[in-house]
Amino acid sequence: MEEFVRSHELAIRLAFFFGVLGIMALWETFAPRRALTVSRAPRWTNNLGLVVFNSVVLRLLFPAAAVGVAALADARDWGVFNNFSVPGWIAVLGSVVALDLVVYLQHVMVHAVPALWRLHRVHHADLDFDVTTGARFHPIEIVLSMLIKFAAIVLLGAPVLAVVIFEVLLNATAMFNHGNVRIASALDRVLRLIVVTPDMHRVHHSVASDETNSNFGFNLPWWDRLFGTYRAEPRAGHEAMTIGIAEYRDPKHCVWLPGLLALPFTGSGSGYAINRHEWPHVDAH
Repeated sequence: MEEFVRSHELAIRLAFFFGVLGIMALWETFAPRRALTVSRAPRWTNNLGLVVFNSVVLRLLFPAAAVGVAALADARDWGVFNNFSVPGWIAVLGSVVALDLVVYLQHVMVHAVPALWRLHRVHHADLDFDVTTGARFHPIEIVLSMLIKFAAIVLLGAPVLAVVIFEVLLNATAMFNHGNVRIASALDRVLRLIVVTPDMHRVHHSVASDETNSNFGFNLPWWDRLFGTYRAEPRAGHEAMTIGIAEYRDPKHCVWLPGLLALPFTGSGSGYAINRHEWPHVDAH
């Protein structure tokens, strides 16, 4: 099984990417949560263009990708799970959960460090919130994220199967929880006990700084509750809340690919809300 996964890793990931993208696109068309403020055509063209650009950069820099690092760690007996005798399913499950925690902590970090926030605001400057927002990141942040992932895989000794499962889950849930889709409130309350839902994550894309600095989880919702960063709803409600960053409302910075690539190098990177000593009191429900 692991050999099959290793040999067909790229095909597996592409199949899930296009499958989930197609499902979410249809869902957004027939049951949207919010009206879009920018035409879908230019946003999708540029957001997905950035995805293609990032994919090329990653394959050029890291041809073996995360799976190659996991295989190397296994061959060299690096990491926790390669040095302790545990059942395979525990190594896989433990690695997937631990890697998800790493992503949560990395997400908090890119909001806390001004230089890293410059990179991450490419993701947040999207004027709307839909399935393509989930894959919209600056290439430098993507490279940094990959290096952090490599380090975590080596330290854990994560099995190849766990790495592929994690990559597929992270990619699929990122598109799901950025979806502009309507889910019944009762179902959403149940779902967000096991996975980050669109209504839960949309709060994180609010222009309100205290709301932006909440709900950092991408896949598992438990970390936000455990570390006190969970917020149930935006103050203005999901239909009325404003998406994006207050200082960046011009489409040339927020929609078009040249502006997205240049965005980290424009404006100020200091004074972001997570660095404030005092936040306004807000009831997080």
